Amino acid sequence: MAPRTVTRDQLAGAARAALGAGRRLERVERVAGGSKKGVYRLTTDDATTAIAYVWDAAENYWPSADGDDDLTDPFSPGLGLDLFEAAHTRLDALGVRVPAILLLDRDGTHYPADLAIVEDVPGENLEELLARDPRTAAPVMARLAAALEAMRHHRAPTYGKVAVVDAGETSRGTSCEAVVLDRALRDLTEAASRDPRIATARDQLEERLLVLAEQVQPRTEYSVVHGELGPDHVQVDADGNPVLIDIEGLMYLDVEWEHVFLRIRLNDEYGPLAVSGLDENRLALYTLAQRLSLTAGPLRLLDGDFPDRTFMKNIAEHNLKEALTLV
Repeated sequence: MAPRTVTRDQLAGAARAALGAGRRLERVERVAGGSKKGVYRLTTDDATTAIAYVWDAAENYWPSADGDDDLTDPFSPGLGLDLFEAAHTRLDALGVRVPAILLLDRDGTHYPADLAIVEDVPGENLEELLARDPRTAAPVMARLAAALEAMRHHRAPTYGKVAVVDAGETSRGTSCEAVVLDRALRDLTEAASRDPRIATARDQLEERLLVLAEQVQPRTEYSVVHGELGPDHVQVDADGNPVLIDIEGLMYLDVEWEHVFLRIRLNDEYGPLAVSGLDENRLALYTLAQRLSLTAGPLRLLDGDFPDRTFMKNIAEHNLKEALTLV
């Protein structure tokens, strides 16, 4: 579904409540990126800025699927204000920098959908900084490594979305690795239905997933993971601190899931974030699972009207080829 245009008049009241009645909202500009929610920069008449998150069905490019609203599935879409607030609370308590919350509106007082207004962290994200000036990025990476360690060492006795686990509820499945395997098999089915190369290798890929899953030993503690922590989900503030964004998918999960994603996204620049003691069997299973996810997901997104189609096609193609090298 194509996103609607959120206007200045629609957010004027929310901006006053968040930034003060003495300020008048002058501009509302869509911020690039984001496929599940609308992200807008608000600018007032005295040049104060803030970011508005709008969780509206009209802002979600992803085609709907069965189970999307099942929060007991750790990998169901991270949508809505409740997930955002729970994730923000957990990360803030761990000392991990996240944008400060200025306003939460879940009852439609200011907008007819879940709405949050948060601190604007203008400037480059980590991806842009690494490309422009790796030397300046080095202390940011060191601080991000410290944040990841704080997340890694905060444990829960069960896996699942932070909003679910911190509320004392239970997630679906028999184990973390079983949930990952189930999702990978579903991603394999979807990818095979959309690309003949995956269809041809489907039996080999399925067998490889099953073999890798059998080698994973049970675990009884899980770490806090962002889930999709690419460098584009890390803003850099004026003091050189990494600021995590797009946090709604925050989970308690095997820490290997986070580091596989970081390796995939950062490639040769992953080194400063590397840690010892990761489980090689989990890394192997999760690498293939994520390659399949990063193939099936973009192909699924292209069923709709996501605008940057070449970008998504390239992600799918790259990860498809990488998945095939793992069998």
